[in-house]
Amino acid sequence: GLLEDTSPKDSYLIPRNIMAEPDYMEDDNPELIRPQKLINPVKTSRNHQDLHRELLMNQKRGLAPQNKPELQKVMEKRKRDQVIKQKEEEAQKKKSDLEIELLKRQQKLEQLELEKQKLQEEQENAPEFVKVKGNLRRTGQEVAQAQES
Repeated sequence: GLLEDTSPKDSYLIPRNIMAEPDYMEDDNPELIRPQKLINPVKTSRNHQDLHRELLMNQKRGLAPQNKPELQKVMEKRKRDQVIKQKEEEAQKKKSDLEIELLKRQQKLEQLELEKQKLQEEQENAPEFVKVKGNLRRTGQEVAQAQES
């Protein structure tokens, strides 16, 4: 027949299996567990398939994401960073009404505290007769109020 007179020169015409055939193919032993290809959960997921299809379409149309020149990428990144920085600054400037009110109250309290301190210092530094006079005046007022009622 044909296969018998194949000389080595046309041996490339005969398809040779590069991989060895597994030995369990011949003997159909029902107790053997047949190897099965594992299911790849990523490839079977609907989301992944849609994304892959979209990427392929974009590739065909020449809209592939890696087609951007380096300069354009850098400029876009710079613009993004600038926008983020601007938003942060605006957020700091634009304090909430509550924060503003709290700051006002804090300043008022500090002002009152300062005035109180000044008065105390003035009283402490005042000569003795001024203090006594103040006490006398206060006592006089109290006596007057007591007489009125």
